[in-house]
Parts: sequence; structure tokens; C-alpha cells
Amino acid sequence: MKRLVLAAGLLAAWPVLAQVSVRDGMGQMVSLPAPATRIVALAPHLVEDLFAIGAERQLAAAVDYSDYPPAARQLPRVGGYSGISLEAVMRQQPDLVVAWRDGGNGRELARLRELGVPLYISAPVALADVSSELRRLGMLTGRISAADAAARQYERGLQSLQQQYAHAAPLRVFVQVGDNPLFTVSNRSFLGSLLALCGGRNVFAAAPLPAPQVSNEAVLLARPQVMLAFDASLQARWQRWPQLPAVRDRLQFTLAPDPVSRPGPRLLQGAANVCAALDTARRKLGLTPS
Repeated sequence: MKRLVLAAGLLAAWPVLAQVSVRDGMGQMVSLPAPATRIVALAPHLVEDLFAIGAERQLAAAVDYSDYPPAARQLPRVGGYSGISLEAVMRQQPDLVVAWRDGGNGRELARLRELGVPLYISAPVALADVSSELRRLGMLTGRISAADAAARQYERGLQSLQQQYAHAAPLRVFVQVGDNPLFTVSNRSFLGSLLALCGGRNVFAAAPLPAPQVSNEAVLLARPQVMLAFDASLQARWQRWPQLPAVRDRLQFTLAPDPVSRPGPRLLQGAANVCAALDTARRKLGLTPS
């Protein structure tokens, strides 16, 4: 009987102890002898992902701007906007480092590879990529069931919004993400995708870069019906042009930046915020909101 109990215990532990392999966002194979137990996360959205799938106890450290959920603020830090400290990373003795393709730490990541540290590079480019990444991280951490549950919840939320806004009255929208110089977003960005999800028509959707620089003149020519920004003070510059539909009709809105710019589960919250702003605009314009 004791042998049967021992065998059953070993079988139950097998998924946790077995080697795991996934392809990261760059298509590179990441293989671990067992699910990671000490993870250093070099991007805030990856910290959010790991918390979402129940792997927070496996997080050893993160970067300064990892501030959600609130418990993430207690993690040891290995760097921030000014760069990553390799010494601080290695001091954590990680069995996995997760990083963002666009995080600007190419030199440090190359050095970590040379030191033999397993790397997972995140590179989501579409809203649907978030759920795929949650599942891959679930494999790497042994949190497969929890990751699948989080991914399904995210997918259901996206599907619900898609259905709700499939026939929403379209609105021309300009998103301001900087003031001097003036930047916006294209449909190559997550915020651009959220606009489309909510029935918005991004006036700079076709720009070749995710965050292109634009001119005042280009915005005036685009005649947006709605303007979105991350800071109310950024909207002040447009008051000198009352002929702009968004200024004339007082349809300028401020968005919390993190939920619409971090490619993790909170994109659903960001989408809800964008959709709510556009529905307010539809009501003010006498259009039928979704």
C-alpha cells in the first residue's frame, strides 16, 4: 500500500517536475529542466501576467515601474528606466528571465544568454496574443490550469466587446501620447487596436510606426471627432483651434495610460475605458451608443 501511495504521489508531481519547452514571442525555443521557481521580470506587463496566472510566488525580482498589482511593488528591483543591473539580476539566481522585445535591454539580454540564463522574450503585437502568452507562461511556471483560466477570461472579455461594438456608429479619433514633440498611435499599437474594437476610426491608423510623430497641421486636416490623451493638460494646445470637431463639441477625454499600453490582462480594462469614452461622445453627438 505504501508503494502505491508513493507511486501515486510521484505521478501527481510529474507535471511539475517534467521538462518544459515553449516558443517565445520571437519564435525562439525556451526549455527548462522543470518549471521555473525563481523568475526575474524585466517588464511590468510580464509581472502582471505572472500574477494573473498565480505565479507571483515564483517572482524573485522585477523592474522599478512594476507597480501592479500593488503587491508587485514589494519585489526586489534589478533596474528601471535608466537600465538593468546584470549584477542585481544574477544575485537573484534566476532560473528564468522574462523580458520585452521593446524594452531596450538588448545588450544586457545578450550577456544573460552568454551566462547561460534561460530567456523568454515577450513580443505581443495583437490583442489575441495576450492570451497565448498567458498560456506559454503557464507552461514555463507549471501553472497550466490557472493560466488557461486567465486566458479564457481574457478571451471572453474580448469577444463580448467585439460583439457589443460590432455595429457601433464609427467616430474619427485622435490619440495624443506626447506634447512636444507631438506623438500619436497607429493601428500597429495596442491602443490603436482598442480604438477599432470600440468602433473608433483612428485618424492615423495607417502610419507605419506604432507611435508616429505628427504635426498640428496633420491633426487639423484629419478633423477628429474625439480626442484622447493620457493627461488633461495635453489637451490645452487644441483650444486655439475651436473649429476642430472634438474641441467644438467638447469631446476630449483623458485615459489612464497603463491599462491601454501594457499588453497584459488589463487591456480589457483599458478597452472598457476607451469604449466608455466613445459611447459618451456618441450620446453627445446624438448617435445611438452601443
